[in-house]
Amino acid sequence: VPDPGLRRVEVVGMPVRQTITSLDRAALRAAARAEFGFAEDAKVLLAFGDSQGAQSINRAVAGAAEALAAAGVSVLHAHGPKNTLELPQQASDAAPYVAVPYLDRMDLAYAAADLAICRSGAMTVAEVTAVGLPAVYVPLPIGNGEQRLNALPVVAAGGGVLIDDADLSAEFVADTVTGLLTD
Repeated sequence: VPDPGLRRVEVVGMPVRQTITSLDRAALRAAARAEFGFAEDAKVLLAFGDSQGAQSINRAVAGAAEALAAAGVSVLHAHGPKNTLELPQQASDAAPYVAVPYLDRMDLAYAAADLAICRSGAMTVAEVTAVGLPAVYVPLPIGNGEQRLNALPVVAAGGGVLIDDADLSAEFVADTVTGLLTD
């Protein structure tokens, strides 16, 4: 853990709930995928912002829906309770796009997923890292840059990719995210 530059500091970590710290993604994967309607052998992208969603993530992932489906990537997208998504008509059930306002069982979402695209708040980074899920982190573009700092150790260790909110696009999701899932 990097030195925060403060005197008399003890790093104690982030408290993470037991349903996350005890999660065995591999053991729960088949049941979790069945819960969301995905094939057991699907490639699954989990997209979410905070509890209210994230407009830029919503636009980019929904905008890449056709490309993701064409590449055989299924999507579980928690878009936020006040947001809606404009999605193209599903051509087939082979790679479903499941859009929900909110996920109250993040353990199942983490178990179903192969990769997440999400914000990088402290709790999000802690949970995604605790369950061993690789992620594309999109730090919130406001504040003092703390979300970027939250993700940097995970990215440096090879557990994720960082992209600025302003650079996130449907093309990035279609190309880079699909590449990460199908490589």
